[in-house]
Amino acid sequence: MGSALIGLAAAVVGVTGTLIASVLSQRLLARVQAEQFDRQQLSAEAQWRREQQVAELSRRRDGYMQVNASFRRYRTHLMDFLWTLQKGAVTPEARERVEEARRDHHATFAQAQLIASTAVLAELDGMTAALSEVYRRVMSLEEGTPDPDGSFEGLRSDFDHLWEQWEGMRATMRADLGAGNDHDGEQRTGPVQLPSPRPGGPETPRAA
Repeated sequence: MGSALIGLAAAVVGVTGTLIASVLSQRLLARVQAEQFDRQQLSAEAQWRREQQVAELSRRRDGYMQVNASFRRYRTHLMDFLWTLQKGAVTPEARERVEEARRDHHATFAQAQLIASTAVLAELDGMTAALSEVYRRVMSLEEGTPDPDGSFEGLRSDFDHLWEQWEGMRATMRADLGAGNDHDGEQRTGPVQLPSPRPGGPETPRAA
């Protein structure tokens, strides 16, 4: 009788041990699979973030390139218009070229403001305000109601200041893109100067 009970107890213990081992094995496997899934999720999320960062950087780079091209075009047409105004040769076509460049500038800057970093956004706002002021001063001169310092010579200096402000904006953009600054060996270019009035017609702006 005692031997039978011992045998039964041993059998129960054996079965219980087998069941417990099976349950523990399943739990261990589930834990390993869960940890593996978590690692895969973390890896996928990290990869997605890297891809998003690359895409965001590419969008900002393209936007900043368009801003720089738009600024240079607008400034050039505005300088040309000022020279034409000085020579007394303003035409509707000349005025339309300025207005077209101005509209393109507004559209390009508005798009860039949606993707720019905080530092670049501040530069964009400052440049927009500066360009708008120079435009107003040039058009006031054309209309015969110039500012007290709004002579041809005074406006020429405005364009030099615009170029200096643009160089600051460009440096901020380069830093935002991780491209360093102008001290990394990049050759700097000076502003395009308006030549002094001379007899015989307008001259082509030249690099300083």
